[in-house]
Amino acid sequence: MSNKNNPLKVGGIFLGRRRPGFDMEWGKVMEQSVRRWLQKTEFNIFEPAEKAVDEASLRRVIAACEDQRVDAIVLLQTTQSDGRLAPTMAQLWPDPLILWATPENQSGDMISSCSLVGTHVWASTLRHMGHAFELVYGDPAAAGTQQRFSEAVRIAATARRLRSVRLGAIGGQAPGYFAMSADPFVINKGLGAQVQTFSLLEFATVVGEITPEAVAADVAKVKALGLPHKDTTDEDLPMASRLYLALKSFFDTENLDALTVREWPEMPNTFGQWPYLGVARLADEGRAIGIEGDADGALCAWIGESLGLGRCYLSDWLEHDRETITIWHVGAAPISLCEPVGKPGGPQLARHFNIKKPTCLEATIRAGMPVTVFRFWRLDGKYFFTAREGETIKPKRHLMATNGLVRMQDSPLEWFEEMCHAGMPHHVAVIQ
Repeated sequence: MSNKNNPLKVGGIFLGRRRPGFDMEWGKVMEQSVRRWLQKTEFNIFEPAEKAVDEASLRRVIAACEDQRVDAIVLLQTTQSDGRLAPTMAQLWPDPLILWATPENQSGDMISSCSLVGTHVWASTLRHMGHAFELVYGDPAAAGTQQRFSEAVRIAATARRLRSVRLGAIGGQAPGYFAMSADPFVINKGLGAQVQTFSLLEFATVVGEITPEAVAADVAKVKALGLPHKDTTDEDLPMASRLYLALKSFFDTENLDALTVREWPEMPNTFGQWPYLGVARLADEGRAIGIEGDADGALCAWIGESLGLGRCYLSDWLEHDRETITIWHVGAAPISLCEPVGKPGGPQLARHFNIKKPTCLEATIRAGMPVTVFRFWRLDGKYFFTAREGETIKPKRHLMATNGLVRMQDSPLEWFEEMCHAGMPHHVAVIQ
């Protein structure tokens, strides 16, 4: 789901009003500057054929944006527009809007645009209506404005696209992990996403249907990765590939945007293997995947990918002190977040640390990497979100499976206690 392969489409709407006002020439200068820069962004830009100056023209430009299937809408008023259009805009576009205000002309003693004032009027109206929006302010030539615009587009588009996300859950949540369950109604009410459930028996059927030819071709791809064996052999690779291909098949044939799977305790007993190598590979390919039935964890990964933030590692919060969090899990971290292959701590194929069956990806999370540790989850029918910044450092000791250590900018002690009282599940999402 890389945004480079499928760039977001943005509708750029210039707001005006029937009665001219302020410095219209300055407004034209800013319009031209914005147009030139928008065409240089990483997004596909669609601008309707007319400005929105009244109710009728606003409805026409929104209809044009819908026909073009835009992912986000940015509203620009280089001179103050008609604030009476804000309620209509909220009705026509139920998803977050991007309000961009451009600067005043810095010469002369007369105000030139009142763009920020007009944007403020729209923002206050939308907020009173309970309608979400993102704010951008500044000249399009300024690096800070450009970065904020990119962030705003990705946030607005992600919120909109969440309403059409299809999350698959294979086998429910792992025993006792109640907070990770895929409640279809609360997820839909909170995010708009839908949940489709599949049994482990259905998964087993797909595993059995993978052809020997497909398995052999995938084994060759695994060998090309150059991953050394720790306590596994090449004889373990065909089943590892079969499990990977089965998980990938669910993404493709069921049209899933995200997937979580209950892999324990049944999978190693049923198939003789854990699916963790396959999970790590799928995560590294940009697929939003969770384990142990962690539904919101898989959606955390999807949001990270949708925002263009890259690969997501879902980890246990193993332990902490006043400065660090030990991030550890069973051996399914994206290879790109780990130390290089062949280096100390680099990925290697291994058996499970506890139930000694293959195939896990034992590795250490790469040191010296700025990271965000975050999570969103459900409690009492509502969604909550938390995030903190840190940097990975070399772990103090080796741990089997996936090992990592994050030095946090703020002490994690109080944060952990607060999040426990808020009902946060025990997985956190880690992104670079």
